[in-house]
Amino acid sequence: MGRLAIDIGGTFTDLAYYEPATGRLVTDKTLTTPDDLVRGVLEAVRLAQVDPAGVDRFVHGGTTVINALTERKGAVTALVTTEGFRDVLAIARGNRPDLYNFLFRKPEPFVPRRLRFEVRERLDASGAVLEPLDPDSVAAVAEACRAAGVEAVAIQLLHSWRNPDHERRVAEALAVALTGVAITASHTLTREWREYERANTAALNAYVQPIVDRYLGRLEQGLDGAGIRSPRLAMQSNGGTTSFALARKHPITLVESGPAGGVFAAVHVGRAIGLDDLIYLDIGGTTAKCTLVQGGEVPVTTAYSIERTRQNPGYPIRVPVIDIVEIGAGGGSIAHLDGAGRLQVGPQSAGAAPGPACYGRGGSDATVTDAMLLTGVLDPAFFAAGRIDLDMAAAEAAMRRIGEPVGLDPVEAAVAVIRIAEASMGNALRLVSIQRGHDPRDFALVVGGGGGAMHGARLGRELGVREIVVPRFPGYFSAFGMLVTEPRRDLVRTEPMPAERTDMAAVRALFDELAAEARAYMADMALPAALRFACRIDLRYRGQEHWVTVPVDPAQSDMAMIVDAFHEAHRRSFGFRLDGTPVELVSYHLTATAPEPAPVVRAPAATGSAVPPGRRRVRFAEEGWHEAAVWRRDDLSTGTVIDGPAILEEASSTTVLLPGQVLRVDEAGNLRIREA
Repeated sequence: MGRLAIDIGGTFTDLAYYEPATGRLVTDKTLTTPDDLVRGVLEAVRLAQVDPAGVDRFVHGGTTVINALTERKGAVTALVTTEGFRDVLAIARGNRPDLYNFLFRKPEPFVPRRLRFEVRERLDASGAVLEPLDPDSVAAVAEACRAAGVEAVAIQLLHSWRNPDHERRVAEALAVALTGVAITASHTLTREWREYERANTAALNAYVQPIVDRYLGRLEQGLDGAGIRSPRLAMQSNGGTTSFALARKHPITLVESGPAGGVFAAVHVGRAIGLDDLIYLDIGGTTAKCTLVQGGEVPVTTAYSIERTRQNPGYPIRVPVIDIVEIGAGGGSIAHLDGAGRLQVGPQSAGAAPGPACYGRGGSDATVTDAMLLTGVLDPAFFAAGRIDLDMAAAEAAMRRIGEPVGLDPVEAAVAVIRIAEASMGNALRLVSIQRGHDPRDFALVVGGGGGAMHGARLGRELGVREIVVPRFPGYFSAFGMLVTEPRRDLVRTEPMPAERTDMAAVRALFDELAAEARAYMADMALPAALRFACRIDLRYRGQEHWVTVPVDPAQSDMAMIVDAFHEAHRRSFGFRLDGTPVELVSYHLTATAPEPAPVVRAPAATGSAVPPGRRRVRFAEEGWHEAAVWRRDDLSTGTVIDGPAILEEASSTTVLLPGQVLRVDEAGNLRIREA
């Protein structure tokens, strides 16, 4: 019996299958099928020759939610708010990232004003009722939603984070009145304060709920038809798994499900080789994602937004998400000339259909993958283990079209495309490290995704990291990560309390309530109640807007210890501490996990000799043309040492070793790259 994981990306659908009894790991991939994602899932299972009867757990992650949001292909959604707060989505926040841009316009809300409705009720900030809920106003909203053909409704009433009673009653009434309409109440997603963020979170959950519900329904039918009838879990953005039933209710928790798997895979690999401080970089076909892990602890935040850039505040989502920086730079990112005639790369991607020009599937745009082919990094006959024959002539023609206007031949244009893409990736890596006060020289760079190994050596050199680690099966890394994660529930409750007047008994009681809620959640997944808990508290100096989070042990900590830990955390983050200034406890975080044994995958036996199987000319972006040794990764045995320049090929990825670097194969089969 074994565990099966599927990760659907913008270009490829990846599969990982693990048998605990034997330690056998099977990996495979196929092109994503955007017209019917289920077809790609079943094709990956067929190619990998997985025995359906041998699957005892199925874990799924992918881009269904984020694609529906970015492409604006969700359901017709209404928002129900307290009377007087209809425009909460449009008002949003007064601060903006591009302060001096006088042409700045706030992003358009996902719910238009004509579909934003009000009900008569009011609570004060403590949750006390100022005005009872008016049933007639709820009935009027139901009638308006019915007349507008609404498919989903989000409900966010003022101060429902403190007292959800009115919000719960509105949700129950609308569920009865609007048969077949998806209903989302904000308190079921988040019990943190901030009305705009809560409203947007509920609206986005409602917006994608019918889409995800239909997709998971089709997927379950497809799995049943293929004979896979095991329990089915969905990968969440916090790095844990949940049942399909719960994922259908709260699909917004899946917004970064694919990248989350890769982060936990990186932690798993790092722990096995003694690396607790690492930066993880995942480069796929559409995007590059990175996060920083310190002390083996994956950073999870509720201060997450989609589509946020230096010019755009994006759309906040207040659910637990791994702290990931994501940019539109991947293998399929399209190179183009902007209005000023400058060469740019991304964020648009050629995806799986039609794909890069070299795929020969009708694409004509030059992409990063085309650039890698023209510079000799990729072997046209061994891409994806030979399943896709790359068309060199098509790549050259595409690169010539963007190179000629700026005076570059196809190869030099390809070098420029690679440099631009890697500059964007390097900026993302600096965002999670240097700009947050971390020195990259204290960290290892772990790379995943089909493109991570191609760019990792260059990016690691520029950052000055201790070493670059290319794990086994990098092109299936997110899918593998879904096999090493555990069922998990992150809960947050806002309850502002002054530290000097708060007894630890009140703090323990609040965490006990969160723990009981976590146990009920796990019980819905038919999991044992023997859970592992981790607790954190957000604290701030009185009068501050923002806060700092510190870990706590409610059973052992006292208030003086917590306040001192906050002072020190504030000093590390901002360079100073204000001892003697009143401190306020703001929000309480509890993470519950159901411990499970992690996969133990045996290192592969080498199949070849120590002689490089070939050589080819490679145009490196900075070092120019070099004769590079070309290895098949499966031929390398433990302890093999290779001097750069070299290319190491495998079914899912290609590793680039730069001149002046040296690579060693460790006992687990990882490639460890350092400067010579």
